[in-house]
Amino acid sequence: MAHLSGDEGLLKAFANDLDIHSARALWILYIGLTIACTVAYWLAGMTPFDAVAHSFSTISTGGFSTHDASLGYFASDTIELVAVVFMLLGAVNFSVHFMVLRKKSLSPYFHDTEVRTFLVFVIATTLLIALVLSWTGYYPSLLSALINADFEVVSVITSTGFGAADFTQWPTFVPVLLIFISFIGGCGGSTAGGMKVMRVLMLMKEAVREVDHLIHPRSVKLVKIGGRILQERTAQAIWGFFGMYVMVFVVLMLSMMATGLDQITAFSAVATSINNLGPGLGDVAYNFATVGADAKLISVLAMLLGRLEIFSLLVLLSPAFWRE
Repeated sequence: MAHLSGDEGLLKAFANDLDIHSARALWILYIGLTIACTVAYWLAGMTPFDAVAHSFSTISTGGFSTHDASLGYFASDTIELVAVVFMLLGAVNFSVHFMVLRKKSLSPYFHDTEVRTFLVFVIATTLLIALVLSWTGYYPSLLSALINADFEVVSVITSTGFGAADFTQWPTFVPVLLIFISFIGGCGGSTAGGMKVMRVLMLMKEAVREVDHLIHPRSVKLVKIGGRILQERTAQAIWGFFGMYVMVFVVLMLSMMATGLDQITAFSAVATSINNLGPGLGDVAYNFATVGADAKLISVLAMLLGRLEIFSLLVLLSPAFWRE
C-alpha cells in the first residue's frame, strides 16, 4: 500500500476532523431539539414520562406513543401545536438547522429552496383539506377544521404517524390525498421518510423542461434548483430512483394482494410501510394486527427498502456486490 505524502496526510486528517466536528454538531443539535420538545410537552400538560417518550418519537418522526389513542388521548390543542412544530423541525434538513444556529437567524429556513417548498406545500395542503372538511360540515367551524387538518397533514407528510383525529373517516378524497402526500415526505438530511421534497421538486422541474422541449425542440433550457444548475448525472440518478421506487412499489403491492388483501388495503399497506408512516387505509387503518404473517413480512421488506432508500438494500442483495 502506497504511503500518503505529507500534504495528503494533512488533508485526510483535516477531512476526518471536519467529519467528526460535523457529526458532533448534529448530535448536539438533535439532543437539543429533543430536550426542547420534552420541555414544551411538559409545559403543555404532559407528565414528565409522557413528555420524554413523545419527544423521542416526535423529533425522530417515529410516531410511537405511550397511549393507544396516540396524541388524541390528551385532547389538547396546545400539545398538538407543540407536536406540529417539532415534527416540522424533525422533517427539515438538519444542516439547515445548523446554519440557523450558526447565523443566529431564521433566514436559512426561507432561503433554502427545499425547506421553502416543503413549508409552502404543507400550508397549501392544510388549507385545501380544511376547506373540504368545513364545506362538507365534518367540523362545525373553519377554525376547528384548520386545526385538525394541520395536525394530520404534518403528521403524515413528515411520516410521523401521530393520531389525533381518525382521518380515514374524513369525507371525499381527503384520506387518499393524505396517503399520497406521504410519498413526498420531508426534506433530505432529516429524520422523515418518503421520497424527499428535493427529489420530487427536481422531477417536476425535469418534467416541465421535457414538455417545453417538445414545444420548442431547438431550445436549450437548464434546470436550476436554488440558483444552481442541475447536472445531467444527478437528473439521471433521480429518474433512476423514481423508476425503481415505482417498480418496487408495484411488486410489493401485487405481493400484498396475492396474500388475500383487497386493493385499498394492499396499496395503503405498502405506502405506509415504504414511506415509514404508520397509519393506512382499509384493514391497516390503525395497525397490522389483522393481516397475516406473509403480509407482515412484505411490510418489513418495504420498511427496510423505504428507510434505506431502496438502492442501498438492493445493492447489498446483489451478488455482484459481494463478488467485488
